[in-house]
Amino acid sequence: MTAIAEQRAHFASLFTRPIPAGVEASETTLGGRPALALSTAAGGDVLLYFHGGGFVVGSARSTAHLPAALVRHLDGRAISLDYRLAPEHPYPAAPDDCLAAYRELLDSGLDARRVVFAGDSAGAALAVTTMLRARDAGLPLPAAAVLFSPAVDLTVSGETMRTKNGVDPIFTPDAIAWLFGQYLDGADAHEASPLFGDLAGLPPLLIQAGSSELLLDDAVRLAGHAASAEVAVTLEVAPRQPHVFQHGESPEAVSALERAGRFLATRLQNQKEQS
Repeated sequence: MTAIAEQRAHFASLFTRPIPAGVEASETTLGGRPALALSTAAGGDVLLYFHGGGFVVGSARSTAHLPAALVRHLDGRAISLDYRLAPEHPYPAAPDDCLAAYRELLDSGLDARRVVFAGDSAGAALAVTTMLRARDAGLPLPAAAVLFSPAVDLTVSGETMRTKNGVDPIFTPDAIAWLFGQYLDGADAHEASPLFGDLAGLPPLLIQAGSSELLLDDAVRLAGHAASAEVAVTLEVAPRQPHVFQHGESPEAVSALERAGRFLATRLQNQKEQS
């Protein structure tokens, strides 16, 4: 087994949890990529979920408990996409896959106002990138997005990369830089970072992060840039919590997922009332 394969197996062993009772799971495809569909209701709402893992590890299955928790609040289903991973498929393969998945949803006749996005870490970055690329392609945008610990600065220039070094219980700056290097494979880090894009026109965002994580400044700066672009954005920083603390079963994790699910449900309901 290669080192990359070992890392992927280790990630899966750490984070994969049973699909919660009451959530139906089935394998599907979207945008030419495998995906996992999760549903609790027969309605027409769709949550498009992008899993984390530094663009190198992770899968729809290994993080399925996150969209499963969110979809309980929606009248419809979640689809978690298995986009292509680096280093076998470096940038821009993953964002290409994510945009293709969103295009297929729209091409199927689904109203964008019935769609919401969510993602964790690298997946949160892909959620933002997909919205930016969709906007630039003239596509309608989803109703809202939830971003857990977004890894949106591939230049690794955030202040908390220094101030939280040794505080973050999961990552070191070198580990993050290595993952991003595998993904970029020589591509321009600034160009590939959604933090530095024009965020104007994005739908309402809920950003959640932990105060102990190296990537905290990514979340803080993203919220600031979004607000400056007149995007409706809410930033929640959970005290003493690590990167994507929503993976856990702590009261903080349960509460954060509950708020995130309600946020998406409220935005979808607002769209229905306005249509």
